[in-house]
Amino acid sequence: MTDKNAQVMAALSTVIEPELHRDIVSLNMVRDLQIDGSTAKFTIVLTTPACPLKNVFLDRCNAAVIGSVEGITSLDIRWDAQVPTDRKINGLVNVPMRSLIAVASGKGGVGKSTVSTNLAAALAYAGARVGLIDGDILNPNLPTMTGLGHGHPAVVNNKMIPLEAYGIKIMSTGFLTSPDKPMILRGPMLHGAIRQLFTDVEWGQLDYMIVDLPPGTGDAPLSLAQSFPLTGVVIVTQPQDVAVSDALRSIAMFETLNVPVLGVVENMAGDFFGQGGGEKLAQERGVPFLGRIPLNAEVRIGGDYGRPIVINLPENPAGKAFQQLAETVAARISMVMLQNNDVIPLNVIG
Repeated sequence: MTDKNAQVMAALSTVIEPELHRDIVSLNMVRDLQIDGSTAKFTIVLTTPACPLKNVFLDRCNAAVIGSVEGITSLDIRWDAQVPTDRKINGLVNVPMRSLIAVASGKGGVGKSTVSTNLAAALAYAGARVGLIDGDILNPNLPTMTGLGHGHPAVVNNKMIPLEAYGIKIMSTGFLTSPDKPMILRGPMLHGAIRQLFTDVEWGQLDYMIVDLPPGTGDAPLSLAQSFPLTGVVIVTQPQDVAVSDALRSIAMFETLNVPVLGVVENMAGDFFGQGGGEKLAQERGVPFLGRIPLNAEVRIGGDYGRPIVINLPENPAGKAFQQLAETVAARISMVMLQNNDVIPLNVIG
């Protein structure tokens, strides 16, 4: 490294990643530095394609280098993204994924599947490799919400090929059964069915695997939390007290199982259901409040017709809220892994 390169790197080491609270050099986010005349060229590798902080990094890097490193008058920054890998997953799940996120709720009807679908769609649209599992084995909703109906996966080399929509790889028992035939399974069979959705599917490399759990604290969420190394869980609630009290039980269950709670989403906020219950729950429980999704008829319409609002109507207030949610959740995933030292450093992942 030349003296000029070293000076630029020293200046960049004063730039702090605002969510991880560490400098971008020690995080190995600065790559391929070259000096071309009076221009410093380098790549910043973000921890998620959904990162909303590019302008923040741009401003801070310019402020750190220009004027402090003699002869450098401009920066040429390229952008890349590399989702960290959760160490807990290595060797325990035979799926090449970097993080495993559950979306849960204390009761039904709060829009948990809607949140799962739009979260996955927003992350995929940002450029991440996303898998989505319908963990509600008995009452699968994701085939409808993703517009895949009752399609059937192909089988290659004894592995099912997940169906795809909006850049998401999706697997659900709804693809394996007729819509008029009920799934009747007891606890051990539920556990086996959930495991098969991981192990009997050719997922390929994923940045985020999202599992849409059934509501409550029964067999399915317990099986997932006890059998798979969850990176974290997103709790969905409506604002009213009855939904919040059930969400509290869900949070308590995951805390008992030592699963990091990424935070609480308040869904369907507005005049009809009120507002603020989810945020209050997060504050009282000491977990992050991830955001508020307004009650909006277009969200329901999008779910019924398989068009996630975050993709179909991104400028709609609910669409914007889901986009913000995806950015916040992605940032929380990186923060949780780094805080727990469960992340493989960026310089050793591909």
